[in-house]
Amino acid sequence: MKQVVQNYKSGELALLDVPAPGCKPGGVLVRSSFSLISTGTELMKVSEAGMSMLGKARSRPDQVAKVVQSVATNGVPATYRKVMGKLDSYTPLGYSLCGVVEQVGAGIDDVKAGDLVACAGNEHALHAELNWVPRNLYAPVPDGLAPRHAAFGTVGSIAMQGVRQGESRLGEVALVVGLGLIGQLVVQLLAASGVVVVGADPDPARCELAGRLGAAACGDPASAAVENAVAELTGGHGVDQVYLAAGGGSNQPVELAARLSRDRGRVVDIGKCRLDLPWNAYYEKELDVRFSRSYGPGRYDPEYELEGRDYPIGYVRWTERRNLACFLDLVARGRVDVEPLISHVADFDDAVETYRSLKDGELKAVAVLFRYPGDAAEPRTQAPEVTVPAVRRTGRTVSAPARAATSPVRLAFVGAGNYATSMLLPHLAQRDGVELSTVVTTTALSAANAQRKFGFARATTDLDAVLGDASVDAVFVVTRHSSHAELTRKALLAGKTVFVEKPLALTEDELSGVLAAVEESGNDRLQVGFNRRFAPLLQEARKRFGVRTGPASLRYLVNAGRLDHGSWYLRGGTEGSRFVGEGGHFVDTASWLLEADPVSVYAVATPGNEDLQIVLRYPDGSTATLSYVTTGASGFPKETLDLVADGKVLRLDDFVRASVYGASKRWVSSRLPKARDKGQSAELAAFVRAVRTGGPMPVPLESLVATTAATLAVQSALAGGAPVTLAEAR
Repeated sequence: MKQVVQNYKSGELALLDVPAPGCKPGGVLVRSSFSLISTGTELMKVSEAGMSMLGKARSRPDQVAKVVQSVATNGVPATYRKVMGKLDSYTPLGYSLCGVVEQVGAGIDDVKAGDLVACAGNEHALHAELNWVPRNLYAPVPDGLAPRHAAFGTVGSIAMQGVRQGESRLGEVALVVGLGLIGQLVVQLLAASGVVVVGADPDPARCELAGRLGAAACGDPASAAVENAVAELTGGHGVDQVYLAAGGGSNQPVELAARLSRDRGRVVDIGKCRLDLPWNAYYEKELDVRFSRSYGPGRYDPEYELEGRDYPIGYVRWTERRNLACFLDLVARGRVDVEPLISHVADFDDAVETYRSLKDGELKAVAVLFRYPGDAAEPRTQAPEVTVPAVRRTGRTVSAPARAATSPVRLAFVGAGNYATSMLLPHLAQRDGVELSTVVTTTALSAANAQRKFGFARATTDLDAVLGDASVDAVFVVTRHSSHAELTRKALLAGKTVFVEKPLALTEDELSGVLAAVEESGNDRLQVGFNRRFAPLLQEARKRFGVRTGPASLRYLVNAGRLDHGSWYLRGGTEGSRFVGEGGHFVDTASWLLEADPVSVYAVATPGNEDLQIVLRYPDGSTATLSYVTTGASGFPKETLDLVADGKVLRLDDFVRASVYGASKRWVSSRLPKARDKGQSAELAAFVRAVRTGGPMPVPLESLVATTAATLAVQSALAGGAPVTLAEAR
């Protein structure tokens, strides 16, 4: 299928051929009829992409701060790869469309194939021929409403949420600053609510249009026309509400709002304009400044948007989806008229030229629609859905397939997110004797990006086709945590060698399911991405430490830090706790240094489980204490480790320096490495070697299971307040 994309690094716009998305549970697959270009938000994004790197940095200081923090934590090279990987990728455009349901996912019963729906979301209602849209981001189109008009649903919801934030009442007077697409819709919604509207915009054509659509008066904010109209309509008191629907860097809109508002009026920010509030003016009138967050309650809440959990109507009357349905109803009943807003309708095949014309100013428009071809869609298979036992194997075993010494190792990737594209694929793409065969993702564009950047032969959304491909030697599972166990199980049953990024499983039942697949298939060719034991600096330090004869004490401080709001790591209900997701790294490192698997786990936590103290006990009496904290200083190193035994001490400082102290001498790493090498390259080399030769996997399956069981046992130890023996945990 085709999709409009942009490279944020170069500014390139393209109509790209990408794999069609699968139809996942909890949503519908929609074939687009019309999609709407937001001439404000989207053109701002297009313009930013054309800036220099310095200009991009100035426009997004929040992202610059994240880069600086990443440098402190991960080093310059790793951060550079991550940032460049993001910048030099195709990103989607679009967030408002209307189309026909082509396929219904499991759990959906309010629409059926062939129904017309309006769709929202900058990850789901894209300028693409097909989109997968979750339950709360689509609404059925009322009978008789034209698809080209229903395509306005998302921007209509944005305007509606802004009006709701203003709490307008019959007979009040409102000022709308900025008469672009959102401003024109705000004017109509207010007029339909019995509010007298004054519009302000420097463009006479937009003022004339707003007048036709219900504004009582309009004018250039720099002239006296707007101020005179407000004085006349309000008896000199000022407007009850001001809606800021303008963009750009001028502070004129907020200054105008202060000047023309009545005492204790309301100012609602809908657009993205400068908000340098003149303190005296806002203080003296005690103005109520409010922000309108996109389409309405539910926005940016993954449980609402992605998992389909609705808010009770008695507590949240208007959600994203209810706003969308309400706006469609108003248009269907003629209370809002979007037809006069349509300046241009372009065929989807002309998308790139249309954007160019808008950016260069050749096409002056309030709203532009893409019209899609009406060809019937080909049937699509559904995307895969995404359950501490002892290791048991059948009498038969699955050995690596016979292969010529010169033939390449063919790898398939399931998932191509940030970690895969910054920490794994760069190493594999450079490795001789490796062929990147197929990349599988649930979103079409991420597969296309990985194919372009790393040279995959194929990109698809069909997992079953990959598992059934006899030419694929090994499968990498690098998806969200909740899918790891099930995808690993499927790949093992298909006879593939598997590399799964940590964690292997989120629950004991999931771990049992993986081991049941090993037992059923006889295939134990599995590696979990516990890379730290392969780090060159730690390998050298362990060698310098030498053979241990007595019990050891190990202390491992992990200064994990706080996650950004909205991070999927925080979705404990579906993705497991943060420690379950990451803790296996540190358990595995401790066990490798102590040359054994733990036999018991004890854990305590601060209120809210923010900081964890975990004690692992080993068969010879050795102990490892893991301090996993999120409340430390961001400038302190993430990982520090001390191993004490036999009169010796091994110290690791965040993979940039290591030292070993003995009774009579000490060793200190001679120089700081160029980057924090946490072992990914060496780990991948060992994995590829095992696939190529058919030799043993880099880490025994029993060790992978023991590490996973110990990580899962932390929650049981916290709940029970007592040590958990791993024999019982299994």
